Amino acid sequence: MARKNTKKIGEILIDQGSATQDQVVAAVLRAKDFGKRVGEVLVEEGICSEEQVARALADQFGVEYIDLTKPEASTKIDRSLLKDDLQKKFTMLSMRKERNTLLLLVHDPLDLAAIDAIGMYAGKADVGGIASRSQLAEYISGGSSGPNFEKQLLTSSLDKSKDSSRDSSKDASRDSSLDADAGSGANESGIVRLVDRFIVEAVQGRASDIHVEPRKNHVILRYRIDGVCIERQEIPKKMQNPLLARLKLMAGVNISERRIPQDGRIKMTIDGTVVDFRVSACPAVHGESVVLRILRPDSARLGLEKLGFQRDNLDIFNRIIRRPNGIFLVTGPTGSGKTTTLYSALNDLNTPDRKIITAEDPVEYAFKGINQVQVRESIGLTFSSILKSMLRQAPNIILVGEIRDREVADIAIQAALTGHMVFSTLHTNDAPSAITRLIDMGVKPFLVASSIQAVLGQRLVRILCEKCKKPDDAPDRKVLRLVGINDEELANGTMMKPVGCDGCSGTGYRGRRAIFELMTMNSEIRDLAFNRSSISKLRNAAVRGGMRSLVEDGKIKILAGQTTATEIANFAQIEGFDPNEISQS
Repeated sequence: MARKNTKKIGEILIDQGSATQDQVVAAVLRAKDFGKRVGEVLVEEGICSEEQVARALADQFGVEYIDLTKPEASTKIDRSLLKDDLQKKFTMLSMRKERNTLLLLVHDPLDLAAIDAIGMYAGKADVGGIASRSQLAEYISGGSSGPNFEKQLLTSSLDKSKDSSRDSSKDASRDSSLDADAGSGANESGIVRLVDRFIVEAVQGRASDIHVEPRKNHVILRYRIDGVCIERQEIPKKMQNPLLARLKLMAGVNISERRIPQDGRIKMTIDGTVVDFRVSACPAVHGESVVLRILRPDSARLGLEKLGFQRDNLDIFNRIIRRPNGIFLVTGPTGSGKTTTLYSALNDLNTPDRKIITAEDPVEYAFKGINQVQVRESIGLTFSSILKSMLRQAPNIILVGEIRDREVADIAIQAALTGHMVFSTLHTNDAPSAITRLIDMGVKPFLVASSIQAVLGQRLVRILCEKCKKPDDAPDRKVLRLVGINDEELANGTMMKPVGCDGCSGTGYRGRRAIFELMTMNSEIRDLAFNRSSISKLRNAAVRGGMRSLVEDGKIKILAGQTTATEIANFAQIEGFDPNEISQS
C-alpha cells in the first residue's frame, strides 16, 4: 500500500506531540542497528504508546484509525468475510469488501507478505484501517480455528504441471511457456495464481528482475527496480518446491534437475503486451535460486537521444557507428546497459541497404530486418564458429554479443580489417582498460591499435522523480568534493534532492539513464597501445583527446538537477584518478 502522507512516521509523531525530535533521531539510529521499525523502538522505550504509533501510521497511509476499545468499532468489522484462523495467524481483522477487494484492519500496513497471503485466499486484499497490535490481538482472541492457509496452497493441485517429461533434446531456452494473459485468472491453483500475481506486479512496477531466493526457513521474493533490489515478501518454506517447479515448468526446463544451472525463457501477455522473461535457475545451499530478467520490447528501441548522451558525445557516437569498418566496443559491468546501447545503435542503422548479422548469447530482443543467431555451445555453435560463417555472408555490420577470449577477438579484428563494422561488448571498468584487456587476451598490440575506432564506457544511475524532487539548499560538501563539484559550479547549477511520492514508490527516483565516457582513437592513443602502455597513460591521452570521464559526465547531470552527487559517487568514482593531475601533465 502506498503512503498518502510523504512525511516519515517520526515526523508525524513529532507533529502530534507524541515524541521530540531528539527522541525520534535516537530511535531511527537504534532501529537501523537492530533491524526494527522506528515506531516499534519508540514503543519499546516507552516514549510512545502503541495507539499513538497506530494513529501516526493511519495518518501516513491515509486510512482510518480504529480504537477497538470503543463500542462503535464493532460496526466497522465483519469477521464473516475471513476465516478466523487467518485472522489469528496474521493478527488482522476483515472489515468490508469494496470492488472485490477485502479491506483489512491491520497494525502494520507494510506487512505485505501477510496482506498478499490473505489476498490469495480472498481474491484481493488491501489495508482499510489501522489499530494497535495489542488491541487487535485482544479482539481476535477466542476466535474459532479453521484449516491451515498454507496447507490449502500446498494442496492446490500441481498435477497439471507434472507434464515435465519434456523431450530433453529440445532447447531449454526456447519460448515454451504460457502465451495466455497472466491476468486472466484462468488457473485456479494457488501456486499458479501466486506466480502470475508477482510476475504481473513486477512488470507493472517497472522491475528489471525478479529474484526468488530460498533461505533456511522461508523463500525471499525480491524485485530489482532502477538497479536496486527491494524485498517484496517472505513466502513460506513449504511452498518452495511447488513454486520453483512452476517457474521451471513455465521456462521450459527440466523441473526434476536440481544439481546444475539451467536457463530458459517465459513469454506472457501482460496488459496487452507480450513480455519476454529470461530465466536462470542456479543450485544454492537452501534450494535453487531463480532469477527472471524482464525483457521489455520497447527498452531496446528507446532511441539514442533517451539513453543519456550529452549532445557532443551523441554527435561523435553517430559519426563512429556509421563508419564503414573497424571495431566499436562498449564496456562496463553486468547490468550497465551495454546491450541496450548497442541495440539502439543497430535500430538506427537498420535500413534496407545494410545487411546486419548478430551473434548473441542469448538473443534478448528480436529485430525485424536483422539476422540474429543464438549461440548454442552444446552443439558447437559458438561465437567463433558463427563469426566465421558470418564473414561468408557479406554483412555490412556485425554484432558480437561479447568478446570472451582470444579466438573471438582475433576473428572480430580480422572482420574489422577486411571491411566490416563490428560492434561488441567487453567487461572492463572503463574505456581505456579495453585496450589493455584485449592485449592481455593475447591479441597483438598493432592489431588492437589499427582496428579499434572507439570505446564507450558506461554506467546506469538513477534519475530523480520529476513529480517530487526539490532544490537541495544544503548539499553534502564531502560528496560534492568526491565528484569534483566546486563552489562556482554549484552556484551556477541546479542541485536537486529526492523526496519520495506515490509515483516513485517513496524512493525519490524514477527511471535510470546512462553516464558515458567515449574514447575515440587518435594517433597518440594508437602509439600508446602499440607500445603496451599502462592504463593511466592511455587515460591521460584519452582525456587530452577530448574524452569526458564518467565522473565529469555525471557532474553535468547533477548540475542539471537530473540526479544526485551520491548516485554518481556510487557508480562512477574511479579510484586513483585525479583530474587535476591530468590537467597539469
